[in-house]
Amino acid sequence: MKLRHPFTWLSDSGQKRAFVPLLVLTLAVLVGLQVLGSPLKTDAAPAGIVSFEFAGEQPVAQGIVESWGQRGQVYAGLNLGLDFLFLVAYASAIGLGCVLVARNLWARFEFLPLVGVVLSWGQFGAALLDSVENIALIQVLLGIKGEIWPAVALWCALPKFIIVALGLLYVILGALLVVAVKAQGKK
Repeated sequence: MKLRHPFTWLSDSGQKRAFVPLLVLTLAVLVGLQVLGSPLKTDAAPAGIVSFEFAGEQPVAQGIVESWGQRGQVYAGLNLGLDFLFLVAYASAIGLGCVLVARNLWARFEFLPLVGVVLSWGQFGAALLDSVENIALIQVLLGIKGEIWPAVALWCALPKFIIVALGLLYVILGALLVVAVKAQGKK
């Protein structure tokens, strides 16, 4: 692949070997986040921590925090802390997945590999947005007043989810296309 991507420091075989452990780490941390997040689902936060991410305004965010109570706030803090590991894991796994798919599409397509490389870099942009979002949410959780924190979290969460969704879509649809192209080549 001639395009520069964030994993050029790894050999092609190293990239393939790194993908599965990164995917397993991502899924394991995701399970941990789900376990820590289950007590965070309340009437004020029907989607748990995601409701908190999208609160957008101080009164809404504060209402969510209050609905969790002291025990739930501890779970929220643990969830936000673990999310710092998760953002490194998912950015690496999805980004590397984009690179692996792009490499397999390189011979047949011109535009699709470029999209994969851009999305690979984009995952690290999403991780950066996620870390800023986490810092903003921690400010709210700690009771630091300011209308800015819920708004920062919201405006980081929106593009983060879009970038991650596009990366996942590229990996899944791209992998299906790679399989279809290989199957067609065997005929």
